[in-house]
Amino acid sequence: MSVAAHSNGESSIGKQSASLSAQPYELPWVEKYRPQTLDDVVGNEETIERLKVIAKDGNMPHIIISGMPGIGKTTSILCLAHALLGPVYKEGVLELNASDERGIDVVRNRIKTFAQKKVNLPRGRHKIIILDEADSMTAGAQQALRRTMEIYSSTTRFALACNQSNKIIEPIQSRCAILRYSRLAEGQLLRRIKQICESEDVKYSEDGLAALIFSAEGDMRQAVNNLQSTVAGFGFVSADNVFKVCDQPHPIAVQSLLLACHRGQIDPALETLRELWDKGYSAVDIVTTMFRVAKNMDQMAEYEKLEFIKEIGLVHMKILEGVGTLLQLAGLLAKLTKLRLNPALFKD
Repeated sequence: MSVAAHSNGESSIGKQSASLSAQPYELPWVEKYRPQTLDDVVGNEETIERLKVIAKDGNMPHIIISGMPGIGKTTSILCLAHALLGPVYKEGVLELNASDERGIDVVRNRIKTFAQKKVNLPRGRHKIIILDEADSMTAGAQQALRRTMEIYSSTTRFALACNQSNKIIEPIQSRCAILRYSRLAEGQLLRRIKQICESEDVKYSEDGLAALIFSAEGDMRQAVNNLQSTVAGFGFVSADNVFKVCDQPHPIAVQSLLLACHRGQIDPALETLRELWDKGYSAVDIVTTMFRVAKNMDQMAEYEKLEFIKEIGLVHMKILEGVGTLLQLAGLLAKLTKLRLNPALFKD
């Protein structure tokens, strides 16, 4: 009896584990909706067209793609590699990320070994080594990489993605075609976010989408991650929910603070600042949001915006140097308010 019970229990556990393994693995949306071809990549159309020409011709040069995070650098390189190599992609591509150790030993051993490896590729194609976040490589590793690029250029091509191309040594830059990516426009972010919302049946409001775009600052990866986090946390994408997830000061509160300064009313501005400070937002969070809101305020003339941005920028520098106090922000509000007051009031 006990043996039968034991065997039944064992079989039920086996069935349960089999059913669990049969369930589809749910990818994060940023991976689920990652472009698979160059035609799917959003933004930087001129640069993408150059990559399409390379994919068509098949003769890929060494490439450096530089730009801000989350705008499609690595995705573009992966799409190009798929277009060039097709079914032999796995055998013909070596990808090293910033999380991997990429000192001089890796260049001498792993990269050099892959470059020497014989792979059956389509005629006229080359093996591809992708180095993500290449600007974080040590100077010694970059010097070793330069020599490796020189020796094996007949069989292997290198694609480097980085945030700042000036951190790549000159000898490597001179061997590569340098492509620069810019931040994505708001309309480009909005189109892709709406596509994901329709595919995932996400309920949203227009101000919720505007909040996603505001918080992303041209970073597609950030926008998609914030969208999924908001849906997971609240089930509905509204502006309030997005800013709760992103943990950023609400732009409406910051706008009211700046408008109070613009009207010469320091007390309401200081009261709003105190409310934001008491919620736990850091000086950097507040001053960064002030800068982004001030740029887009239609209630001020252009020269007034420039004066506000100048003062905000000066205080931002002080905060980054370590003086991130409430007094520093209060002093900023006083300066912004003084810009709108009659200078005669301050004469001795």
